[in-house]
Amino acid sequence: MSSADKSDLSHGSQSLRPALEAIGKAMDQRFDRLLQVPADSRRPLFEAMRHAAIGGGKRMRPLLVVAACDLFHVDRERALRVAIAIECVHVYSLIHDDLPCMDDDDMRRGKPTVHKAFDEATAVLAGDSLQVLAFEILADEATHEDPFARIELVAELARASGPAGMAGGQMMDLVAEHEIYDLGGVTRLQQLKTGALIGFCLEAGAIMGRVPEAQRTPLRGYARDLGLAFQIADDLLDVEGSADNTGKAVGKDAAAGKATFVSLLGVERARTQAAMLIDQAITHLGGYGDEADLLRAIARFAIERDR
Repeated sequence: MSSADKSDLSHGSQSLRPALEAIGKAMDQRFDRLLQVPADSRRPLFEAMRHAAIGGGKRMRPLLVVAACDLFHVDRERALRVAIAIECVHVYSLIHDDLPCMDDDDMRRGKPTVHKAFDEATAVLAGDSLQVLAFEILADEATHEDPFARIELVAELARASGPAGMAGGQMMDLVAEHEIYDLGGVTRLQQLKTGALIGFCLEAGAIMGRVPEAQRTPLRGYARDLGLAFQIADDLLDVEGSADNTGKAVGKDAAAGKATFVSLLGVERARTQAAMLIDQAITHLGGYGDEADLLRAIARFAIERDR
């Protein structure tokens, strides 16, 4: 990564756009190297993985990892290894979420979903492959010289991705088409489906910096509040946004009859709640100085974005 890109990733308090562009570029470069297309019959699989992973997307989770690592002066290249691991898991989840057996979507990040661009079997394999690639990256000594740190990273990402995290939340989301959730149920669903991976991003920075467990409470509070605010913003975009901006279909939750923060609170109360959560998230960073400016900027962006 160039010195200019590093600078852009380090000064998010002025504007988040340079930081988002820098992390997007860094992720695309690394995926391009990781997913070189072989000259054999695996070619469609690698092409499908590249289709999903390269280009588009907010890359918020990788940026959160870098921002959290910056708090503890973690080497940037090592931080980016963890960042691409979380993006692997996120992209795998999008591929599978878009399948006909799940949300049955045709567009993602402004282009055809993987099962539309290729086929369903290839999409399943592409998602599976990206998921395991994440753990291969974290387990490599290049990520951290301390094997205990690597084990903790693997364990935390597994926990955040599985039935106690993202996958469990997705199951609750599927059931939501047939059951009516109250506000507590929707909050629990989103804490698992969206919040667990966001929580890992902050936890990863502490793990990489070898921060003791007792000192991670502020980061966990930030992640919890940011995750809920981020999802409320997504719900608002599903109601008020456009497919051109979001790069995916909108209005699907209402059409499916799913309870969301917006359907339960109304647009204005939901917007107010999101703003309050962002204020709380930023308050959790009160013990940090300028090194937390990027995390503060990410929090503000979470409810100001249009995609």
